[in-house]
Amino acid sequence: MTTGSCLCGAVRYEASGPLTPVTYCHCSMCRRWHGHVGAYTAVDREAFRLVEDRGLRWYASSPAVRRGFCGECGSSVLFDEEGLSKMCITAGTLDSPTGTREGAHIYAASKGDYYEIHGPLPAYDEFPRPVAKPGTS
Repeated sequence: MTTGSCLCGAVRYEASGPLTPVTYCHCSMCRRWHGHVGAYTAVDREAFRLVEDRGLRWYASSPAVRRGFCGECGSSVLFDEEGLSKMCITAGTLDSPTGTREGAHIYAASKGDYYEIHGPLPAYDEFPRPVAKPGTS
């Protein structure tokens, strides 16, 4: 069982299934949402459960995607895409030990001009199809 929460604890969750490797998203929306790169993991929806949701708020960032955040402390917590079989979780909200590892970089072509992507992970200019969505590589 993996657990996690926002900074203040007004949004808490449990993931009872295996987490995907962490995907780093460099798209402009994730950079604006997180203040830098987005880091996501994911779990099957059936294995995801909110334990506390009093602070949970949703922002529709596109017609098919909503981003969950805490309305009390402002932490970004979830990425929920219509039709996706997994719930995406921002990796920084996981309690340690997370039991997951790095997987890939996506939208590397739209990364910020103030940093470089280094290391051995695959880096895709866009979203590689048919690989799953952020956090599900």
